[in-house]
Amino acid sequence: MDCPRCNKPMTTRKIGDTEVDECTECKGIWFDRGELSQAKDEIDHDLSWMDFDIWKHKDEFHIAAKPTQCPRCGINMAGVNYGDTGVEICVCSKCQGVWLDAGEFDKIVACLHEELETKTASDYVRESLEEAKEVITGKDGLASEWKDFTTVLKMFEYRFFVEHPRLFDAVRDLAKRMPLS
Repeated sequence: MDCPRCNKPMTTRKIGDTEVDECTECKGIWFDRGELSQAKDEIDHDLSWMDFDIWKHKDEFHIAAKPTQCPRCGINMAGVNYGDTGVEICVCSKCQGVWLDAGEFDKIVACLHEELETKTASDYVRESLEEAKEVITGKDGLASEWKDFTTVLKMFEYRFFVEHPRLFDAVRDLAKRMPLS
């Protein structure tokens, strides 16, 4: 497969256990359908519950036809701005593959980390309720949805104690006084 930007051959590269195609020249990355989300999850398991959804904030992005051709299908891809990241993702409407220029994957992951770190305990309560619903109705299967739910609860616990350090100290002191059974 050739790079959609510079027409140079691409080679296989692993991000975690996910095999993607990377241009040997410009270092852009091609993700087949589902691989972008899979690679993001493997980079940081705490991000796994955060769905990589380019259509998440439909009112905040614009779609532009790009002269960039899909390396799988050969049709012109659409350019979609991904939230506040400054990254324009090229998406194939036929095969659902995604092209990212060099450094854009890392930029998206960094933005997801920032979103994760700036959520409040209240945000995590809302997120945990959504994840609890997905345990029952989610499309990713019970085990995956349960894992997402427990990750959000863990993130809530961390955020709650960051926001309430005196309560954390009290709980820690109480735990030290309790005999192990």
